[in-house]
Amino acid sequence: MVCGGFTCSKNALCSLNVVYMLVGLLLIGVAAWGKGFGLVSSIHIIGGVIAVGFFLLLIAIVGLIGAIHHHQVMLFFYMVILFIVFLFQFGVSCSCLAMNSGQQKVLLSSAWRLLENNTRMDLESQLNCCGLYKVNSSVQSDPDYPACPAACKKSMNCNSCGGLMLNHATEALKILGGVGLFFSFTEILGVWLAVRYRNQKDPRANPSAFL
Repeated sequence: MVCGGFTCSKNALCSLNVVYMLVGLLLIGVAAWGKGFGLVSSIHIIGGVIAVGFFLLLIAIVGLIGAIHHHQVMLFFYMVILFIVFLFQFGVSCSCLAMNSGQQKVLLSSAWRLLENNTRMDLESQLNCCGLYKVNSSVQSDPDYPACPAACKKSMNCNSCGGLMLNHATEALKILGGVGLFFSFTEILGVWLAVRYRNQKDPRANPSAFL
């Protein structure tokens, strides 16, 4: 059967959802691995990553079952939810790509204030830095400095974590925005396949029935 027919649409939609399932399982596995090896101690970060992975896995399962059984209701909810996710992810990806250095600094400051003390200390230890930004040209005057566990504290020659992260923020945001933009287009592809497949007639069914 030529591509674009019932079988081709079904196989393409099933393959796409299998990929989404693998990505969801990968997110859950990476979060569990990071928690198990002590790389990230914040339960909120771990919980957030696991929640995203579980949500993606759940949507993929709904889409896969709907595609296998040509289930009209499941396919409808699948394409609606996937389209909403596409809009959100497309907007976030474009924002990441368009963000300038001033906006990056504001975002980093807001994220730093939301982090738990244990997560801040993990970052300081891994990046070998103290505090977010230098205050009065001295990182030692940062309010987070007394609790800083970084090795550089012994030599009294610590850089600010904010400065180190901002040095790579532009590149990281470009990568994050590019990856998010790529996946957003796979999501709109999934919506298009679901709409197309949902409106096709199963050749194995009763010719007078439209499922």
